[in-house]
Amino acid sequence: MTDSPPTGPAAVRLRHATIGYGDVAVVRDVDLTVGTGEAVAVLGSNGSGKTTLARGLLGLANVLGGEVDVLGAPVGGLRERGRVGYVPQRHSISGAVPATVREVVGVGRLARLGLLRRLRPADRTAVTEAVAAVGLADRLDDPVASLSGGQQRRVLVARALAADPELLIMDEPTAGVDAANQEALAGVLARISATGTTLIVVTHETAPLAGVLSRAIVVDHGLVAYDGPLEQAAAHEEPGLHHHHPPGRRPSGYRQDQPTVTTGPRRRGDEEH
Repeated sequence: MTDSPPTGPAAVRLRHATIGYGDVAVVRDVDLTVGTGEAVAVLGSNGSGKTTLARGLLGLANVLGGEVDVLGAPVGGLRERGRVGYVPQRHSISGAVPATVREVVGVGRLARLGLLRRLRPADRTAVTEAVAAVGLADRLDDPVASLSGGQQRRVLVARALAADPELLIMDEPTAGVDAANQEALAGVLARISATGTTLIVVTHETAPLAGVLSRAIVVDHGLVAYDGPLEQAAAHEEPGLHHHHPPGRRPSGYRQDQPTVTTGPRRRGDEEH
């Protein structure tokens, strides 16, 4: 990845956008363009509005003014839901009904098929490839409940990848995840980004993903306080946010012949507005 501006069409474009819940504005008068293939961190303290901004791109918060376009269409207007993937902030995907990794990731494929269609052989292959892409090929038929929290986060990423999204939005993907799984997740995102998938990552800490994310948007009290290179975002963040680059090598690139494969229908995060 490079820090040069993208030359392709915009994946996301906001013009004087105000976003909130009901008629209450949380994010106000935002002008923002994210080019195709960019990897962007959305930063800010609790309650700053960063999650509301991301939810506005998903149609989960109300656009109260201005314009919000996603992949060339007004938000909520895309005919193919699978073009936008979402990984919510959730530490566990274990439920009352036992499910295997294959079954959970297969739900993501329905975003391309519709709820009344059954998985075809090609879809089952996409599920297998998505699980392999996050490094869990050997756990494909294991119960999700048997996985660690960090591995479950990677299953959520695989579920998102199963529909082959053009835009992947993630909410706090490294929160509560140990260092080994953070490193594994960074490698996955580096490979996904290298294929041209646009990444928008809402996070409190950029250090684990500093080799992947190149641009930062800092939200403060509902306004965009900074938009520029990740390395310079620190001066615009509140103390206590972890933005530094860790030592060590940058994650390796994603092979162009390796599959990228989004989110399942569940689109509720746990973070504050």
